[in-house]
Formats: sequence, structure tokens, C-alpha cells
Amino acid sequence: MAEEKLVRLNKFISHNSRFSRREADRLIEEGKVSIDGEVITNLATKVDEHTIVKVNDRTVRVDRKRAPTVIVYNKQKGEIVSKKDPQGRRIIFDSLAKKFEHFMPIGRLDYASEGVLLLTDDVNIANSLMHSNLERVYKIKIAGPITEQMIMSMDKGMMLDDATAGAYDGTSITNMEFKPFNGWQIQKNTAKFSTMKVAISEGKNRELRRFFAHFDSPILDLKRVNFGGIELNNLPSGKTRYLERREYQDLRNYLKSLIKSEKERFKGDDFNSDDYYEEDDY
Repeated sequence: MAEEKLVRLNKFISHNSRFSRREADRLIEEGKVSIDGEVITNLATKVDEHTIVKVNDRTVRVDRKRAPTVIVYNKQKGEIVSKKDPQGRRIIFDSLAKKFEHFMPIGRLDYASEGVLLLTDDVNIANSLMHSNLERVYKIKIAGPITEQMIMSMDKGMMLDDATAGAYDGTSITNMEFKPFNGWQIQKNTAKFSTMKVAISEGKNRELRRFFAHFDSPILDLKRVNFGGIELNNLPSGKTRYLERREYQDLRNYLKSLIKSEKERFKGDDFNSDDYYEEDDY
């Protein structure tokens, strides 16, 4: 197996079947998953697209002939970016067409957020873009005014030993480094609420919500309007579209230039993208 193509077993199962990642973990622990005929119970196991993986004696099939596809979904507020939710809340796959049920989201937007969400049927594309420094642009509304301290921190970045304000209950991430924003533009600044457009290049777990909560100015509305140059293009809320020819070409060029370095950077077992990158789905 080529190391750069290896993915965790639970992710492989989730990306190529109806099972969520949590369900895949449970199936592995229960001894219901085999690799090349051998039962596997180690959750850290990695596989590639050529590995013969079976769940309950049924082969998890990967279509290797079809060209990878990327779609844009205009995520609605009140949806979880996951295949299933233990609490029974609405998930994005309740809105997506059945033909996209095997697609994987490229990062996440939290329950109260909306806007550009990319999905793909290719795990390598998903991993590369999720861990990339592609610019993400958001329109946000915060409680209260935009202060000089906020502006200074947006321009210079900051490190918080306690970044739990703005996080979801039970988060395991307590400290966080906020790099300087790529850019920001104030649209309205009042004592009651303020609106602005901001651009960042990481998208860590609830990064913007944690940032503004530190200044006692919680985010009231958040909409992602651009991911790596890909916009909604008047796409209605809850609807999808395929990438345009230019967008596909830009994506191919980007992957050719960065996929090797990005995968080398994050190939270690200690890095858990589900815990750290992108707005969490809770």
C-alpha cells in the first residue's frame, strides 16, 4: 500500500457505505469487519481503495472507474453535517438527493451555521481540501460593537489558553491559536449588533465562534459564502450544484501543487482531523 493513500478503516467504511463513522467504529469493535478475510478489531487500522473490506460478510465496494465528483451544497441552519445523529436531529443527507448518500463532506459547518459546503465521493480530495489553507469567507453577525481589541487580534492573531467560550459543551479542545485573518470588512458597527465579512484560511473547530466569544460578542448568524474560490452562485438554501468547468480546473491545479505536501504533513497517526479541523457538527 502507498502510504499517502491510506485512510482509517472507519472513514473508508463511512465514505463507501450507508454506515456513519460512529457505526463503523461499533462494527469494528464487535468483530463484524474483515480485511482480506481477517477479522479486524483495531480502530487505528488503515486501508486503501484496493483493500477488500467486508462488513457483515458483505464487501464494501469502491467505484474506481468513475471520475471523482465534487458538489456544492447550500447548507441550511438546523442541520447536522453527519450521516446520522444520535439525538435525532435533521442531517444534511435528509436534504441531499439519494445519489449523493455516499458523498463525504469536506469539513463541517455547525448546526446553527449555513452556506457553502463542499461534498465529494473521493476520500483523497476530501482529506486534501479539509486540511488545506484554502481561504474560507464568511458573513457574520455578532452581538455588540466591533472593538479595537477585536481588530488588533484579527490583524495580528492571538493565542488563548482557554478557548472554550463559543465551543460546544463537552469539547476536548481547550486552548487554540488564532492566526491573523486573511482579511475583514466591517459592514455595520453598532452598540447592539454588528455585521462583517471575514476571511480565514484554517477553519478549526468552531474557530470564529470561539474567537468572538472571547470578546463577549457571540456570533448570532454565520454564513460561509466562499470556500477556496467556490461560491454559491445564487444557489437556493438546501439545494446542490455541480462544480463548473473552471472550478474543476482550479481544483485540479490546486491538488497537483499541494496534495503531496499536505498529505505528508498530516500522515501521522497522532493527528485527528475529526477533533480539530472545521466547525464541529454539534
